[in-house]
Amino acid sequence: MIKRVLITTTLLVAFVAFYASQGLADEIKLGIMVPTTGSVAADGKTMENAMKLAVKEINAKGGVLGNKIVTVTGDDACDPQQGTAAASKLISEDVVGVVGGYCSGSTLPTLKLYGDAGIPLIIPAANSTKLIPANQGNAFLINSTGADQSDTAVTLFKSLGVKNLSVVHMGDAYSEDLAKLSRDKWKKVGKVVSFDVVNQGEQDFSALAFSIKRKKADAVFWTAYYSEGALLIKQLRQIGFRGTIAVGDGSNNAKLIEIGGKATEGIYCFSNPTADYLPGAKQFTMDYKKQFNQAPGAYSPLSYDGMFLMVDAIKRAGSTDQKAIINALKGTDDFKGIAGSISFTNQNTLATSNFVVLKVQGGRFKLHK
Repeated sequence: MIKRVLITTTLLVAFVAFYASQGLADEIKLGIMVPTTGSVAADGKTMENAMKLAVKEINAKGGVLGNKIVTVTGDDACDPQQGTAAASKLISEDVVGVVGGYCSGSTLPTLKLYGDAGIPLIIPAANSTKLIPANQGNAFLINSTGADQSDTAVTLFKSLGVKNLSVVHMGDAYSEDLAKLSRDKWKKVGKVVSFDVVNQGEQDFSALAFSIKRKKADAVFWTAYYSEGALLIKQLRQIGFRGTIAVGDGSNNAKLIEIGGKATEGIYCFSNPTADYLPGAKQFTMDYKKQFNQAPGAYSPLSYDGMFLMVDAIKRAGSTDQKAIINALKGTDDFKGIAGSISFTNQNTLATSNFVVLKVQGGRFKLHK
């Protein structure tokens, strides 16, 4: 009897040792990095909600590799220093992988930290091309880059007969990158009459608005976030500017319309795929509203897909070995998410552009055809 117990105990120890060697435990901890404080905290919360909804659904079906998924959130506050702190927190928590990154400026400094730690990172929102050279091979962008967005912008402006373009950014990694890409591409087909930078939190754009009007711009492209963008739009219309106004995906938020009011009617927005325009997102939208009593945000579908993709990569890797997960992510071929198919280039960027053009009509964003 004693011998049988010893044999059973030995087998149990061997079994536990085997699973430990495979990096498996009762729980698999994944990190979420989003802004939960600061001016874009509402966007970050809708991303976190979507990831937690994905985890709930995954766990309801048995988790992954027989283990339950648990999450821990790091608040990057859309600030570079806070981003570094958030990444350091998640690394210290021994997360297997991280899904997150809304603002490019706060995501950029985390790439070295995650890279040095060998942690796989899926980025559902941040899309500055500055992220590409900083990537150590472990980060994967599932939102199209600023290069794709600037192409979309140039195509729209040409179709509208724009000749003279004004570009305004906020000096951060995301908006400056998009502004410079758009400026340089537009110079090949038209004229850039002004290229301006404003400060975060600025509220008085009257001098800039008069300058843009005086320079006879046909169109204004605001490449930064909605809080300041809404005020610029409002003040442009107040001084009589009647040209085209377009905003980048950082302003893709109903609050832009709420703050800007009637002045936002008719403006264009370059957007990642959002739930309102995705046939495959109907069930997701219903489940999200039921769970959180609000509509999903602009980056909720991509965040939801990002968490499912991370879990899928763990499953394909067959363990929580981080090198194996990174290799599995590199090999992703036509992963079916609610926001569309995901495959990667050799730079770990989305292989096919996912940008669409929206237009404010009747006080809400609608797909522009």
